[in-house]
Amino acid sequence: MSLVDFITEVFVWVDDALRACFPEGVRSRGPSPLLSDSEVITLELVGEWLRLDADAHIFWYFRGHHAELFPTLARVHRTTFVRQAANLWRIKQELQRRLVASLTDAREPWLVDSITLPVCRFARATFCERFRGLARYGHDHTIRQTYYGFRLHFRTSRDGVILAVEVAAANEPDAALVIELAPPPGSVGVGDRNYWSPATRQELQEQGVVLLAPFSSKKRDPDPRRSRRLARVRKRIETFLAQWAERFQGKRTWARDLWHLGHRVIRKVISHTLGVWLCCKNGLPPLQFNGLLDT
Repeated sequence: MSLVDFITEVFVWVDDALRACFPEGVRSRGPSPLLSDSEVITLELVGEWLRLDADAHIFWYFRGHHAELFPTLARVHRTTFVRQAANLWRIKQELQRRLVASLTDAREPWLVDSITLPVCRFARATFCERFRGLARYGHDHTIRQTYYGFRLHFRTSRDGVILAVEVAAANEPDAALVIELAPPPGSVGVGDRNYWSPATRQELQEQGVVLLAPFSSKKRDPDPRRSRRLARVRKRIETFLAQWAERFQGKRTWARDLWHLGHRVIRKVISHTLGVWLCCKNGLPPLQFNGLLDT
């Protein structure tokens, strides 16, 4: 589909979802904004899809290239757009829950993994003021280096739908965050070697949740065949993490506090989930995003 068709498709879904989730309207008092909430959320989601993850980039891109689709945007100040977008973060969480419910079954198996979210370059960590007291030093297993910042922890379906996400300090163990991702009772999850934790497994079992993970040490693994089977099952989440890091620039914060960081994360999450929904709607594999837009 063309970009204009893509924008139209996203706007129609957002507008219909807002009406279904909030039949009385999003706002209970105060004047209505010049730019509707449906338009603001559409601009954010499409902007993330186009790799425009900064608020100013999204605003000026649509104002310069798609003014005919959003004529009111010319009368809205950039800071007003940014403030309105940030204040809609709870609304976006509800839209995400609606999307997830339409794409997945709570009883199906899920996958867990995490990705680094650096706050700054390592050399600047000692005097960086952003997130001081919150960010921590951690180890990036991919590049085998220490970094300073956070980790994003994901629970996804096997098709790549994001079921839950949590932001945690970089030094928090992966296994400890599984409970925070709220896996439903009666479900089964699969993680990598970082999720081998008898204590966490026992705590999850008490909640009716089964977590499967290979033994923590590959060299001392008592059952390598089982570990290889689990690795094949969770391979799909690697595709998702690659999309998150590249298409959605998920390793950049563009925020100075946790509130704004959470807002930016949730809009990336919805944009990704909406991509899965559009792929399924158009008969494509769930994560084949490149097939949606005409090149």
